[in-house]
Amino acid sequence: MFEEAQYFAPIAAQDDGSVVVELASSHPGFADPVYRARRNAIAGLAVNHRRGTPIPVAAYTEQEHEIWALVTKELAAKHSRYATAEYLAGTARLGLPEARIPQLEEVSQLLEPLTGFRYLPAAGLVPLRDFYGVLADGYFHSTQYIRHHSVPFYTPEPDIIHEVIGHANALASDRYAALYRLAGAAARRVESVEALEFVSKVFWFTLEFGVMREGAELKAYGAGILSSYGEIEEFRGMDIRPLDIQAMGTTHYDITKYQDVLFQADSLQHLEDVVGGFWDTCDDDSIAKLLAVRA
Repeated sequence: MFEEAQYFAPIAAQDDGSVVVELASSHPGFADPVYRARRNAIAGLAVNHRRGTPIPVAAYTEQEHEIWALVTKELAAKHSRYATAEYLAGTARLGLPEARIPQLEEVSQLLEPLTGFRYLPAAGLVPLRDFYGVLADGYFHSTQYIRHHSVPFYTPEPDIIHEVIGHANALASDRYAALYRLAGAAARRVESVEALEFVSKVFWFTLEFGVMREGAELKAYGAGILSSYGEIEEFRGMDIRPLDIQAMGTTHYDITKYQDVLFQADSLQHLEDVVGGFWDTCDDDSIAKLLAVRA
């Protein structure tokens, strides 16, 4: 998989004001000039956006809408079996379109009356502190492009399926949205790079790849799992560990493969108490003490 806000394809500004997205040679769209041109154009929309103004419209093709419809249908079936009740309630509350890709401005208009969150378009790499920090204000950075049509159930980087199906449905829940805000406030509060990375790792193992016990079953609430057609079928077989702030903040993970270590909350209240409590009170000194335990 990928790391939120750190694994976007880099972009380069041109003298004429346009941008070029630099795709790796292993990217499914690398040799597709049409896809690359669309990626460049869509990235340009975000580069020129200013917060507080409507998000520019991305003119999606019929083929791109078909990818969204296909993946949405398949993920919905898996969510009914594997997603937490709170996530499913958020999905029903938000009511994303199923047959077409929604515009980010449209998602914002659906989401804001529910939990106050709005989307910001991202052209490429968003600095870690900026990405997490704006969560405190009710903003979420998102790409606008969709994965290459040759592999509709795979993306090497966060696309609009991950950002919207994975995150927006969670952000439609008051309780999950409150946790996103707490993570943002923590990212702003801490000053050292080490403390910021610790906060981001806790986010990774919870709001990106968190799992939760519901009755006799293990369910997923993390956006990374819930937007991955393959990973959602595999997470129950991973190394499931108890929710532990020090462990989550110091555990190494590989962004290029399925996460083999996951941390389980016993309930949503447990998640709020442990993780929400950490984000609400952490500072550089408290995190330094947690890091010292590892050393």
